[in-house]
Amino acid sequence: SGADLLENIVKTESLVAHAVVQGAQLITTPENTFLMAENGTNLIYYTQDEHPAVKASAEMAKKHGIWLLIGSVAVAGSNNKSYNRSLFFNPQGEIVAQYDKIHLFDVEVGDGQTYRESAKIIAGDKAVIADTSFAKLGMTICYDLRFPQLYRALAKAGANIIAVPAAFTQVTGQAHWHVLLIARAIETGCFIIAPAQTGTHAGGRQTYGHSLIVSPWGEIISDCGTEEGVIVADIDLS
Repeated sequence: SGADLLENIVKTESLVAHAVVQGAQLITTPENTFLMAENGTNLIYYTQDEHPAVKASAEMAKKHGIWLLIGSVAVAGSNNKSYNRSLFFNPQGEIVAQYDKIHLFDVEVGDGQTYRESAKIIAGDKAVIADTSFAKLGMTICYDLRFPQLYRALAKAGANIIAVPAAFTQVTGQAHWHVLLIARAIETGCFIIAPAQTGTHAGGRQTYGHSLIVSPWGEIISDCGTEEGVIVADIDLS
């Protein structure tokens, strides 16, 4: 994703359509699907009801008759802050669940940039599971991955698929992305679906890529690598 909201909406529509052609019924997108702007950039935050990307997402889900998880979108909060919110749409284009990122990314990772999500984002305070016609989906976002208590809680509450939309940095992704996702899958007994940002974004920020689908056995079913694109897999919940 880049720094142009409308351009990102068009690109998302194209990629979703590409996944639909391949038979996908549940489609997930990365964290910050519709905007990866430079740190410190003055942004306009929309309320959820007014957000053009939220409206576009609802239309995508309804048009294609799919379950659509938007990894995250910035939704206006209070005190000039926003929520980093994951939204889950049913095939009728209705929002059936939403999750605000609990664990905010306040770190220095050695890539020349400092990340302080808490300076502009309001943390969520509850775990969320969405019911679908075929599974219970646990919702998490990116840095949450490092906190196994959340994943255990989701699994104990009945989740059999857990989504981990992310924008992992190049440095942290290379070190820990695969091993953490495999660990979360094994310890929870869940399928892990982890759509991830990839490439170089506004301001020179680099993300690791490697969108993954992982089985409860810890097997990587599909890995998108570092190229922009779509991966598809058949999931057998039995």
